[in-house]
This record gives sequence, C-alpha cells and structure tokens, in this order.
Amino acid sequence: MVLVQHGMNESDAYRYFVLKAQKIAISHGYEIINWEETFNNFGDKLDRKTVVHNWLGGGVAEKVVSAGLRCIVSNQDKWYLDHLDATWEGFYMNEPLTNIYNPEQQKLILGGEVCMWGEHIDASDIQQTIWPRAAAAAERLWTPVEKLAKDTTAVTARLAHFRCLLNERGVAAAPLAGYGRTAPSEPGSCVRQ
Repeated sequence: MVLVQHGMNESDAYRYFVLKAQKIAISHGYEIINWEETFNNFGDKLDRKTVVHNWLGGGVAEKVVSAGLRCIVSNQDKWYLDHLDATWEGFYMNEPLTNIYNPEQQKLILGGEVCMWGEHIDASDIQQTIWPRAAAAAERLWTPVEKLAKDTTAVTARLAHFRCLLNERGVAAAPLAGYGRTAPSEPGSCVRQ
C-alpha cells in the first residue's frame, strides 16, 4: 500500500533503497560494494565510486569496467567453494580479465574472491571443501598473467605438495583428483611424498 502511495513497485523501492544507502555511506566516507544485480538493473544510476561484486557469471565484469566502475570477480560457476562440482583446475583457469583488453579497464578489476556458503557444509567437512581449490584461485590471482601455467598439469605437483603441507599442519585439505571432498588418488599418501 505504501509503495503504491509513492508511485513505486518493488523494483523501484529496491533501487530507491540502494541509491539512498549509497549516498549515506559515501557521506560518511565509506566505500560502496554492491552485488551485480544493482548494476544489471540500474547500473547507470549507481554512484561512480561503486565497486560491483560480479558473482552470477561471466560477461558482467567486462560490462562493469566498460561503464567505468570497479569490479571484484567471484563468478559462482567458477569460484564458489560450495559448488562441489567445481574442480581445482576450473578455479585455476578462471581468468578475471576475460575479454577486457584495455589496460585502463583492466585496472578497474580489483581482484577476485572465492566464496563459501554454508548450506552444504559443516564443521566436519569445511576444510576439505575449501582446500586446495582456494589455493588454486589464490595462485591465479597473485601470479602475473604472463607467468601463469597454460595447462594445469604444470601446477599439479606444486598444489599436491601444498595440500600435504596443509595436512601436516592439521588442515584437512582434500585430494586434488576429482571434485571437492573426494577420496585420494594421488601417488601415495602425503607421509610418503
């Protein structure tokens, strides 16, 4: 009833809320990070200081930086740790700068983030759900593009060794083979490596 009195529908109210919250946050000196839905629905109205968190999938980061906004990439089909069908190889090969060739626009990609939602995990399996896939994404993000492996087989031994180091330190990192939380198939146990 109140929305109708103000000539708004739910989408109008959401846009009003987000834009008003942005103004308040900026007036207090805060940085603004919005999920990509705001950009997808009313990106032209967002404050130019907005950082857009790309999480729904590919192609959005390219549009965000083309619009002159900054972006954090964490597409759910590539960098969501609770998606157990996502392999470490997929985490490693996900390129945040896909189709962004302009060096000035590349600078607007602030980085990436792997996300972990709790619907499919608990204290008994959180570590092996996170590791080593998060390490694969970290290497991807921290390594200059020209030094990245073009083929994940060049990374396998290093990541398997890192997994063993985690295990030795009491972190229950999952085996590299297969999807998150699978049985080991590496050559021998970490104790023998």
